[in-house]
Formats: sequence, structure tokens, C-alpha cells
Amino acid sequence: MDLSIVIVNYNTCKLTCDAIQSVLRSDTSCRYEIIVVDNHSSDDSIDTISRLFPEVILIGNAANVGFARANNQAIRMASGRYILLLNSDTVIQPDTIQVMVSFMDQHPEVGASGCKVVLPDGRLDKACRRGFPTPVASFYYLSGLSRLFPKSARLNQYQLTHLDPDESYPVDCLVGAFMMVRRETIDQVGLLDEDFFMYGEDVDWCYRIKQAGWVIYYYPHTLITHYKGASSRRKPLKIIYEFHRAMYLFHKKHYRQKYSWLTNAVVYLGISLKLLLSLIQNKWTRIG
Repeated sequence: MDLSIVIVNYNTCKLTCDAIQSVLRSDTSCRYEIIVVDNHSSDDSIDTISRLFPEVILIGNAANVGFARANNQAIRMASGRYILLLNSDTVIQPDTIQVMVSFMDQHPEVGASGCKVVLPDGRLDKACRRGFPTPVASFYYLSGLSRLFPKSARLNQYQLTHLDPDESYPVDCLVGAFMMVRRETIDQVGLLDEDFFMYGEDVDWCYRIKQAGWVIYYYPHTLITHYKGASSRRKPLKIIYEFHRAMYLFHKKHYRQKYSWLTNAVVYLGISLKLLLSLIQNKWTRIG
């Protein structure tokens, strides 16, 4: 088996079916399997997917165990040389599998790769090629300085807007919506960290992959469309909390020992303030 494609579904039956259909329309010589993990959806996802796609391996959870844990369930039973994390709200191109598997075969030093990810309106999903959220990079991003000077390499260490999205190059971090990882890499660095519920696990995985000496590559010679946030619209407060909790977990795990207590205190205060502002904004949006 060349590729194991892992899709986590949570109340996105129609989108998940579209994602599976886009995979099945692939023009490729690669042997692949599709594993769908359903996180206790309240819609008819399990019945519909099993009926429409009997070839898909389907795992049904009795509770919503989160994105990282659900992916790990599938990775443990996957048999591919490569594992592809694919969001349920994505649609791939007919050449995507062939292009990315061929790239990985030709570059054994690459532990993980990602393609170009675009939003439905054609804009780049900037999360598809990022730097790590160091305190300095996060400050430039959250303060708005990176948006004021999008061509500055120094001020855009996180979203890398100074780089051409149509060129390929090594990066720090990819997005979990589309991340192809080598089996040997997973064997070395381990699975996704299940302390992360649905944000930050991709950044953490990429950090560990790079720490282990593997190259992470952005390769935009094929693309996917990302219908972003489809599975998180029903519980905005939970999503806001988990998003900011992931920031805290990542800094605590990877950066706390590298910085002074003062820097750590400023980071934690900044995360808390951003959480508060996001909750206020969400409240006003709902009222409006």
C-alpha cells in the first residue's frame, strides 16, 4: 500500500462524502486506502458513508475524542508507506495523490510535505506553509505588524507572506488539513499528541519532525480546496477555548524551558487577553 488517507468526520457528512469522491476520482497509479474516523456525529454520517462507499474503512467512536486522537486511531491501523491527513472539508485534484507521492518518493530526506491549499474563493489558506509560533513571530503576527509589512521576512516569520506561494521550499510547519507524512518518520517521532484536542497538533507534530532531523516541504505543484471550519461552526465557544488552549500547550511544551520567566509570563498573559477578546467578539457577533 502506497498511501493511507485518513479523514476525521464530525457532523460533516456531505463534505466528507465530497472529499471521498474527490479521492476516488484521482488519476493515479498509487495503491491507496481511505480510513474515515467518525467522532460520534449526530447526523447520518456513518450510515451514509458505509452505504455509499463500502470500500472505505470506517471507525465509529462513541464520543468526540478530538482530532489528534481520532487520527491516531486510523494511523495505528494504516498500512501505507505514507500517511495523509486530509480534512473532511477538503476536495483534492485528480493529480494530487500522484504528484505528492512521487515527490516524497524522489526526496527521501523529506519527512512530511504539503501542497498548496486554497479557500473556496481562490485565496491561499495561509496555514498551509508556516513558521513556528515563537514568541517573537507570534508578537509580530498578533500585533498586526506582519499585515502592515507583508513583504518583510523578519515580520512574517509565522505566515511567511513574503514568500511566493507558487514556489516550493522547506518550511517549519504544514496544516493538518493536508499533510503527507512518511511512515519511517512516524515510527521515529511518534503519533500526534492527544493533549491537543483539535488545534495545534499539526504544529506540534511538525516541530517534533524537524527536531528529529527530517525536512518539511511545501510543494505547490498541485492544490486542494479547503472549505474551512465546517466541523467547528456549531460550538464556537468550545472552538475558541481549544484554539487558545493549543497556544498555551505548545509554548509550555516546546518553549517554556528556552525563555525567561518574564517572557513566559508575557506569552501566557497575551494568550489570556486574546482569549478574552475573542470571547467578547464572539458575544457581540452573536448579538448582532
